[in-house]
Amino acid sequence: EKSYLKMFTLNIKTWKLLPSTPPCFSNRNLPSSSSTFTTVTMQNPPPSKPRRKSSYGTSRKSILRKSFKQEQVTFTAPFSDEPHVAIIGGGISGLLCAIYLDKRGVRSTVFDTGIHGLGGRLGTRVIDANDKHSLIFDHAAQFFTVNDSSFAQLVNAWVDKGLVKEWLGTVGELHNGGEFLPILPSTPRYIATNGMRFLADSLLSETRLVNVERPCWISKLEPFNGMWHLSENGKPCGKFDAIVIAHNGKCANRLLMTSGLPLVAKQMKRLELSSIWALLAAFEDPLPFPGNTGVPFEGAFVRGIDSVSWMGNNTKKLLAPQNDGPHCWTFLSTATYGKQNKVPQENIPTVTSSRVKEGMLEGVEAALGLSKGSLPKPSYTKLQLWGAALPTNTPGVPCIFDPFGRAGICGDWLLGSNIEAAALSGIALANHIADYIQSPGTDPGEFAVGLNQEFQPLEGHDIGQFPGLRSEEKMNEAQVYELAK
Repeated sequence: EKSYLKMFTLNIKTWKLLPSTPPCFSNRNLPSSSSTFTTVTMQNPPPSKPRRKSSYGTSRKSILRKSFKQEQVTFTAPFSDEPHVAIIGGGISGLLCAIYLDKRGVRSTVFDTGIHGLGGRLGTRVIDANDKHSLIFDHAAQFFTVNDSSFAQLVNAWVDKGLVKEWLGTVGELHNGGEFLPILPSTPRYIATNGMRFLADSLLSETRLVNVERPCWISKLEPFNGMWHLSENGKPCGKFDAIVIAHNGKCANRLLMTSGLPLVAKQMKRLELSSIWALLAAFEDPLPFPGNTGVPFEGAFVRGIDSVSWMGNNTKKLLAPQNDGPHCWTFLSTATYGKQNKVPQENIPTVTSSRVKEGMLEGVEAALGLSKGSLPKPSYTKLQLWGAALPTNTPGVPCIFDPFGRAGICGDWLLGSNIEAAALSGIALANHIADYIQSPGTDPGEFAVGLNQEFQPLEGHDIGQFPGLRSEEKMNEAQVYELAK
């Protein structure tokens, strides 16, 4: 019991995210085995049936009550000869979890719902890709900074491969009325060379043991005969030795609600998320700015406007300076505006879409200091709601792992609200799972982590945390950006 509880007070600085000499776990060197697996508290489940969709706005308390009534699934037999891990979610955290499992010789399959590509909130939308004047928008994560030394090594490798580059454009704060204050470049800002989504799509290119299933929406997890059986609306998607939940929000909550993982489900449901609207807009000419022919920045944190918290010029950021095509802007709302106009993101009413679009464009106009009605009309617009945008609280641990149910969680919210936090979480969970698999005979309780961790409020800008930039209003000095040191 003491060893089990010890994990909950673990000093996170002792986490070893990037082992210099990972143990060899080559599949071809493993002996064959015919071990029989048992699940202690879960019996043969009934055949999978198509998931019945819950109505939007299901009571959070009712979901919690159902999850607390679950029996804890416990696997007692050894792992199979060639362990296979299912990773549900293909954002940066899930992808890096797969990559670092691959480095440790562990197979994985990434299940992602993305139709256009992997990445989650590493989202890029390209319109008329074959046209000379195609439109390109980063419509979620806009850029990232680097604070942790291990993440810095990873980013430097991406730079060497041409996947990432430093963003040298002017970024600052834009106050209501058109006052712009540049942010001093005290720390480098990074962007994906061809848009955030293309970084995500490139990450798995050198892996050997990673499979991707996309688009696929895992709707049910069933423990049976020592393995996790996954399905999509009744269609079997394979059986796995362990599972990783690398996404969050109501879909993740519903997935865990009857999974037999009450402690994991409880922690996931403690997470609180903001909602943010993204408005993509293309303008034929540069946006006007008082006393100038065009705005003097490529990106700006907007202050004093209810409907807009960020505006960024993707054309200037991602394309060559001589590009004479339309100017593609991404406008992100405030979290407050997102909450005020929250609707089911799968079915946005037309009246809401029109109201939000009009309100955000009026906010852009006011931020730029333009007279009412003088903002040029965009030639193209697309509105998207990120219903589970960014975390507002955190347990402050690199990952969550239930060794008895062989299930873990990774994601930015476990450490913060940015790309760096997501990356560190995915790496930490991969190494933790690999250590567990490759430590036969060890008390499983020794590998429990984060299951009882208390949550704390998470500070930062509405579009995330950017360590080193003055734009971040508050920094939690105890934040775990020194995990690898």
